[in-house]
Amino acid sequence: MSERIIEGLPDDTQRIVQAYARDVKHAFGDRVEGLLIYGSAVRGEFISGRSNLNMLLLMASYNAETLRAYAPLHKRWGKEQIVVPLFLTEQELNDTSALFPLEFLEIQDCHRVLGGRDPFVGYHINSVRLRDQVLQGLAGHMLRLRQRFAEAGGSNEAVTILLPLSVTSAVPLLRGLQRLLNRPVSTQSDATIADVAGCLKIDLQGVRDALALKRGQITAGPSEVPRLFDRYVHAVSTLSAAALALP
Repeated sequence: MSERIIEGLPDDTQRIVQAYARDVKHAFGDRVEGLLIYGSAVRGEFISGRSNLNMLLLMASYNAETLRAYAPLHKRWGKEQIVVPLFLTEQELNDTSALFPLEFLEIQDCHRVLGGRDPFVGYHINSVRLRDQVLQGLAGHMLRLRQRFAEAGGSNEAVTILLPLSVTSAVPLLRGLQRLLNRPVSTQSDATIADVAGCLKIDLQGVRDALALKRGQITAGPSEVPRLFDRYVHAVSTLSAAALALP
């Protein structure tokens, strides 16, 4: 695999990605038809020490032995923020797009090829179930948020960890709402939040605050953390209700 440059990534992260691509090629050879990177690293929102590097491995085929062969790579590269990739064949990609339209639209819109071919060229994603997936995602988001808050005892330390993780999973749902509203999909999270808030005429300041906390742009003192959490819960609850009211 030839080395590819991902614009906007720090030099040290660039070298990590290139070395990872070489390791994948060495481990799997011709069984890898394509290696893609997607997510914040491609959107220009990667934060060293905070963001993960998301990969997709397009395989000619795979089995349990293939997956076991990835274990040494995970041991080496997991500590460098590279999460275990999506393993997919082209047939699986075609068969499952209707089941996971939001995930595949996210990857299709914002990815780079690190090696091999790009399976998303000329690829059509069936988005009939997009509305259901977005609404289900918002409802599930609130359930998990409350569950994890209770699990951690609602401590300030837990909330400052929970909110950045939570907003990371919330923003793709907001981009899903942009699609449902027939709006141009923003690559930048701030623009996405502002656009959805304006279209639905709701206050999403709590989501903006959680994003700023994730980026290290704000810090919250002991008395502010509970209010930050309440604002976020209120914003996401309002968002979910507004999404349910869409025709």
